[in-house]
Amino acid sequence: MSGTAGPVAIAVFIALFALISSLGFVAGRWRRGDLGQIHEWGLGGRRFGPLLTWFLLGGDLYTAYTFISLPALMYGTGGAGFFAVPYSIIVFPILFAFFPRLWAECAQGGYITAADMVAGLHRSRWLGLAIAVTGIVGTMPYIALQLVGLEAIFAGLGLQFGFTIGGHAVELPLLAAFGVMAAFTYNSGLRAPAMVAVVKDILIYATLIAAVVVIPAALGGYRAVFDAVAHSRLVIPPTPPGSLGPSFSYATLALGGALGLFLYPHALTGILSASSRDAIRRNAIAMPVYAFALALLLLLGFMALAAGVKGMPQFAAGFARFGDAYAVPALFIHMFPPWFVGVTFAAIAIGALVPGAIMSIAAANLFTRSIWRAFLRPGCSDAEECVVAKRASLGVKLGALGFVMIFPETSAVQLQLMGGIWINQTLPAVLLALYWRWLDPRALLAGWAAGIAAGTWMAAATGFKSSVYTLHLPGLAVPCYSAVSALLLNLMVAVLLSAALRARRAPAAPPATVGWAG
Repeated sequence: MSGTAGPVAIAVFIALFALISSLGFVAGRWRRGDLGQIHEWGLGGRRFGPLLTWFLLGGDLYTAYTFISLPALMYGTGGAGFFAVPYSIIVFPILFAFFPRLWAECAQGGYITAADMVAGLHRSRWLGLAIAVTGIVGTMPYIALQLVGLEAIFAGLGLQFGFTIGGHAVELPLLAAFGVMAAFTYNSGLRAPAMVAVVKDILIYATLIAAVVVIPAALGGYRAVFDAVAHSRLVIPPTPPGSLGPSFSYATLALGGALGLFLYPHALTGILSASSRDAIRRNAIAMPVYAFALALLLLLGFMALAAGVKGMPQFAAGFARFGDAYAVPALFIHMFPPWFVGVTFAAIAIGALVPGAIMSIAAANLFTRSIWRAFLRPGCSDAEECVVAKRASLGVKLGALGFVMIFPETSAVQLQLMGGIWINQTLPAVLLALYWRWLDPRALLAGWAAGIAAGTWMAAATGFKSSVYTLHLPGLAVPCYSAVSALLLNLMVAVLLSAALRARRAPAAPPATVGWAG
């Protein structure tokens, strides 16, 4: 039996991929606006209603790599991978409680990004720069991971051909998919991934429903699926003496994931494109549907174990290159007819292009507002600003593409681990400062630097192989998600230093109530 999907699957994949991608090119004429203005190109004119925002945020958060890597985590580690479910449940009350306020502040002040808002509220270009750089650096490996997901899909289809430059392989299918994403993003801005996200989500749900019904039935039911997983991998290990144990690290992973999820620039871009605060609140109520879908998605990892795809010789090359991340493509090739494999792989591939496009737009907005306009060209026109944003979005994509081609897939995963730690360090300046204007911008900057340094050091101490670092307190070991540990230090520095600066009667300038021009 072949280890790839075959010509029928390839034909269905290409037809669907081309049809759905074409929507991105016509999206610029949908809800017409002046795409020479950055708020129209980069935020869709802030006119997306509750339903479209729901699809756009889903496109932000449920990506090709989510469809591949989270089941792979379940496949490799067992039930510990379920931490993504509680954090996806925790995050929606946070979205409901805090982010409508952030949307209102940005809409009133004319802010395009969170960094833009932070700089305006605190009259501090340097604090805004820190938030912007964190967002850009944290987003780049996320885009690279979408391309890694695309590579796994192309490998499953047998579409692996190209040429080499300087000893590095350049895969033509990946290059073509990148070109499509770059073109429709440059042409239509955020409208393109918003329109494509609607069709992509419908395909993803159809694929997932079919998978959770058909695959267990073919394997002998869900009991057989869970019986294939060792009992020790289904439960959290017992807590050793003198330690808070694995259950504590599991809880901090869920908490840290929830705190950071909507601080990513692409998620904030989806939020800021909404037409009203009410649209965000309605989404916070409806989006737990995605959490339920995520729980079903994770079970694909156990299904791959029950199917025994890793031991099948036809899939050996895929597992050798992509590791456990190849489990889902192999499972679908093994369990479904070729035409449905083509549909599934097209859905996952589009699930890479949609978030990749949003991420590149978000990073471009950050660069343009907080670096180009704030430091390099303060007097630039609105039209020049939008042109720079479009070009910056291309640069971000090229950087992610180059990274994937030069470095092994594991490097992108390790950098994404760092991205989650770094993004959490923007929480005090972005969210707390909305409610607690007492915090001094200099203290927030110092807290950010302390959190970034501590989080990076903790990840480095694990060899960049784990996001959990064990803190050793007197008589107690505390295994904790590094992002949470670093965030606690960040908050301590920000609060204590703000108190010290205010005690010296040297507060920062009063907070702004209107937009900040740089």
